[in-house]
Amino acid sequence: MKILFLGDVVGLSGSSKVLENLSEQILINKIDFVVINAENADVSGVGLTKEICENFFNCGVNVITTGNHVWDQKNIMNFIDKENRLLRPENLFEPAPGKGFGIYTVRENLKIGVLNLIGNVFMKKSNDVFETARRFNEKYKLKKDYDFLVVDFHGEITSEKNAIGYYFDGKATLVVGTHTHIPTNDARVLNKGTAYQTDAGMCGDYDSVIGMNKDNSLNKFLKKESIKHYPAKGEATLSGVIVDCNRETGLANKIESYIFGGQLSKEI
Repeated sequence: MKILFLGDVVGLSGSSKVLENLSEQILINKIDFVVINAENADVSGVGLTKEICENFFNCGVNVITTGNHVWDQKNIMNFIDKENRLLRPENLFEPAPGKGFGIYTVRENLKIGVLNLIGNVFMKKSNDVFETARRFNEKYKLKKDYDFLVVDFHGEITSEKNAIGYYFDGKATLVVGTHTHIPTNDARVLNKGTAYQTDAGMCGDYDSVIGMNKDNSLNKFLKKESIKHYPAKGEATLSGVIVDCNRETGLANKIESYIFGGQLSKEI
């Protein structure tokens, strides 16, 4: 069993790269299940829409996760209540539309759990993520409730991401960070068998400031006149991880960083 996780999709550049290449990449890399964070996939660079979700599902995405920009396109609130494959962070303040965890059945009746969490440090206010994780681990168990578990931790700081990785070590197949849009060079299998990477990076144009137009971003930092943020429009790179999963234990045999196309292009 091989799981592909793709980091935050940014704007039209990132969405187009996914739509044009994912189906072929699934075949080339023999992928069985795809999770993608799409909270920045709208053409504006923030939020996502029903149309974006449906296009991703049609090209091979199994589950879409999100983060702090999940509600930036307001019409997604109605769709997320109806679409089981679209998640928002589990520890958002309740009541909130949708849900943060789902179990999905794939070939050979294997069940894959996907949990979406959001960090507390330097992020929008949300419920305590470690308390949410504690309650989750009390309620659900690997190889009992699902065969594999993927955790998307949408967080700002590396220490919080590291900590949640170790908290789920031995309880999840994969813990991977999203939100900062830069792929970290620390893909590894932790001591108890959980695959981990601090940040998956983004699916977007890296000739940018985390996916947004670099000149406009520089003007903002330099306190010069600038217009509202908008995404860079060059060729995107797909960034994420591929995990080879152990069917007997539900843990990871191997994790590899995944980089395809654009400025960061690397053959897998």
